[in-house]
Amino acid sequence: MKVTVENKKGLNKDLKVFVDKKTMNTHIDAKYEEIKGTINLKGFRPGKVPREVLKRQFGQAIFSEVLDKVLKDTSSKALEENKIKPAGQPKLDLKIYGEDKDLEYIISVIELPKVEIKSIENIKFDDYSVKIDQKETDKRIKEIAKNQPNFKEASPESKAKEGDLVAFDYTATIDEKSFKGNEGKNTQLTLGRDLFLKGFDKQLIGVKKGEKKIVAATLPENFPEKDLVNKKAKFNCKILVIKNPEEVKIDDEFAKNLGAKDLNDLKALMSKQINDEYKNSLDRLSKNQILKELEKFKINEIPENLIEEEIKVLSQGMSKEDANKSKKNFEEIAKKRIKVGLVLNEFGEQNKIKVTEQELQAEVQKQIRMMPGQEKMVMDFYQKNPSAIASLRGTVYEEKIMSIIKEKANANKKEITKDEAEKILKQSQNQEHNHDHDNKNSKEKTPTKKVEAKKLPVKKAKSKSSTKKVSKK
Repeated sequence: MKVTVENKKGLNKDLKVFVDKKTMNTHIDAKYEEIKGTINLKGFRPGKVPREVLKRQFGQAIFSEVLDKVLKDTSSKALEENKIKPAGQPKLDLKIYGEDKDLEYIISVIELPKVEIKSIENIKFDDYSVKIDQKETDKRIKEIAKNQPNFKEASPESKAKEGDLVAFDYTATIDEKSFKGNEGKNTQLTLGRDLFLKGFDKQLIGVKKGEKKIVAATLPENFPEKDLVNKKAKFNCKILVIKNPEEVKIDDEFAKNLGAKDLNDLKALMSKQINDEYKNSLDRLSKNQILKELEKFKINEIPENLIEEEIKVLSQGMSKEDANKSKKNFEEIAKKRIKVGLVLNEFGEQNKIKVTEQELQAEVQKQIRMMPGQEKMVMDFYQKNPSAIASLRGTVYEEKIMSIIKEKANANKKEITKDEAEKILKQSQNQEHNHDHDNKNSKEKTPTKKVEAKKLPVKKAKSKSSTKKVSKK
């Protein structure tokens, strides 16, 4: 194989590839030997079909398969030897080809630009850690205790008051007639929460154990029997028991019921939970600071085809008129995103960052845990959508890159309080809101996926007849 660079126009390059007739014939001979033992033709013993007969019946298909394989192998090798990383799909233009002939073709390719990443060490960003005051931890634990009180049965003469738990049986009627779903057994309500029907709780205040009480309430919009929605019903209630709330004692036993080892362990877990709630959001701010700095990196030329593809993504779902109005703005956004993606990709390649199958599966499990009750649906989605898995791989790849950049870059470490964290996050949200109209269609993800080789579109000089895949009978 002989490769020469025909012309260089910026990132556009044409490579002429020449494969001599002898090499082509060697590939064809090998293909005939491969299929000779697998094809059965009437009148010939297996493996003894003469080449002339095979050529008459399968010659065109064999040549087509050999040509496809040689094009794939030699084009990949030509790009690799000349250290060209394609920005998109190269095109092949066949000039000379045919049986018992040399092969000559042109690879037209747009090259990814060279990216300088040495200055990554000079990037500055804020690396936040949140100091959680013990009072915040105690407050959170008290809130949990308040929301799951213990109840103790009240004396028979006690009247129900707000905060008490009342258990009752009921039958309901509308216009003195029963209806489907009009009975309830041992229904329990904590008075004051108004979780059953609007205004129902208040009417039970003052009842005693064993008492009967008629409560009037309107059936809600989500009532199963649609023809009864918004109808007023009477509930004949028999009070079974009244229980008074008891203050939950916050001790080791309480902590164990929540899955901690003891109270100190619960406090440590709660402190970490509160910290993580803020840390995740603050880490996103740090990441955005780094991405903004990467936008300033110098790249002499950005491939037009990548800009056009990115604009299509940004304008997806818009009318043609609106897309044209926003084209200039989208072009600027596209250039920034592509530039950042190129820098991150280059950094990933130079640092030999890979995504393992274990890391990918861990990310899938993470996505599944985020959808409780829909685990099977989420798993099926990823199993049936390779593009979704590829997107997850890109997410993991980017996070690994960002993690190493943070290690190498110049971090301004800041320990802040919870109140300071809330202030910083609120300011950030306001800035994003004010800037939202400029980026309403841009996606949060930075394009860091690698350019992968696809099947090359081959432009043939002339084609006298179509070819078919070799049929092995």
